[in-house]
Order: sequence, then C-alpha cells, then structure tokens
Amino acid sequence: MKKKQKKAKASHKKRSFLKIVGYIILFFFGLSVFMTLCYRWINPPVTPLMLIRAIKDGESIRKDWVPIEDISYYMISAAIASEDNNFLGHKGFDFGAIQKAVDLNKKGKGKRKRGASTISQQTAKNVFLWPGRSWIRKGLEVYFTFLIETFWPKDRIMEVYLNVIEMGPGIYGSEAAAQHYFHIPATKLTKRQASLITACYPNPRKRNPAKPTSYINQRAYQIAALIPKFGKIKFDKESIQKAKERYKKREEKRIKKNDGKVLAL
Repeated sequence: MKKKQKKAKASHKKRSFLKIVGYIILFFFGLSVFMTLCYRWINPPVTPLMLIRAIKDGESIRKDWVPIEDISYYMISAAIASEDNNFLGHKGFDFGAIQKAVDLNKKGKGKRKRGASTISQQTAKNVFLWPGRSWIRKGLEVYFTFLIETFWPKDRIMEVYLNVIEMGPGIYGSEAAAQHYFHIPATKLTKRQASLITACYPNPRKRNPAKPTSYINQRAYQIAALIPKFGKIKFDKESIQKAKERYKKREEKRIKKNDGKVLAL
C-alpha cells in the first residue's frame, strides 16, 4: 500500500514538474512571437548588448534611430556587399556561404574561423540575445532568425540592423556612427565613408573609420568596389522576387555539385 502511495506521489510530482516546464516553454514561445511582432512596428528601445556594455564596461549608449529612408543607400549597399551578398534572396540562412565557410575553415587550420552569419542572423542576435558562442545561444539565434524572417519584411530587417549594430565603443547604428566619426547625418554618408564604417566590422570597438589603418583602408576599397555591383538596393516585391529566383538557381547548382546534399560537411 505504501509503495503504491509513494509511486502515486512520485508520479504526481513528475506530472507537476512536466506541467510547469510546459508552461515555461509556452510562455517563452508566446513572448518571443509577441516581441517579434511588436518590433515589426515598434523600434527596439535597447538591446541586450547595449545593456551589457553599459553595465560591464561602463560605456554610454549613443544611438539615434532613423528610418531606412534616412540612411544613405551606400550604407545599405555596403552592408550587403560586405556582410551578406544574398540578403534579399535567402530566408535568413545562406547555405552557400555556410558551405564556403566550412570549406575554408577545413583548409585553414589554426587560423581564425570564418563565419557565415547573414544580416538576418546578426539582427536577431543583436535585438534579442547576448553575445557568446554557446550552442544554446546559437540555437536561439536560429529560432529568432526564423521569426524575424517570417514576420518582418526585408526592409524592416535592414532598418533594424543598421540602427542597432555596434559601430564603435558605445556607438550603435548608422546615424550615431555618421555623427560621431564624420559629423554628418547618416543620409549624407558617401560611398567611401559607408565603406569605412562597414570595414570596421566585426570588431568596431578597436577600429576607427575616421582614422583607418592600412588594413581598414584596403578592406574599405574592396567594399566600395563591390557596391556598384549591387547598386541602389530596392525592397519592392519585384526586386525581392528576382533576388529569390537568383538565389534558388545558385543553390540548385551548389546542391547538384554536392550530390544532392544541402550542406556537404
């Protein structure tokens, strides 16, 4: 009798625990979807990285949100030329870029690992998550990337990206960077200036686009040379559809080359 009671109690505790875990998971999913939907129209007031830098490093938070229409098209083109060539065509993850990174990392033993994060992934990471390289954070990055690609249009993703990304110590977004480094609004950034700011990724806290090193100069020239290839980025349905078709064809060729595997690891 006592054994049955103990088993019943243990079973009850297990069910209660699983129920609590279930509620926590449901709450997380509900909150994450709600926040993603809100940020489609409401600008994120602050990001986890901004708070971490402010609390841990004592940095101020310099940011000035501007709509995408008030950001130089050179800045948008530079971001795509440098960070994510297929931004308009993919659904958050560029498998071709991932494959290239995997292949290069296999060859370059001992060297700094090459990443393949898209602008969508970087936006998800900056808006919702903390910096780090754990599998948990990476998994959440994939999840939030899926959410913003589902609920936000491409121009909103780009707008948020260019307003929250770290561009110097305590400097976030294109407007703050343009004002701090070149004393002009983001809408007035030239191709050269936009390329210099972009060239300082992924370590903008230790690089200054207004006082570029030889490496930053070289990288900026490379980005500036690519900008005409992309031209003025358009976010209308026709342009995005064409970009999707180009990306699909490119992926089909790559998959065929890899014997039908999405990623050849």
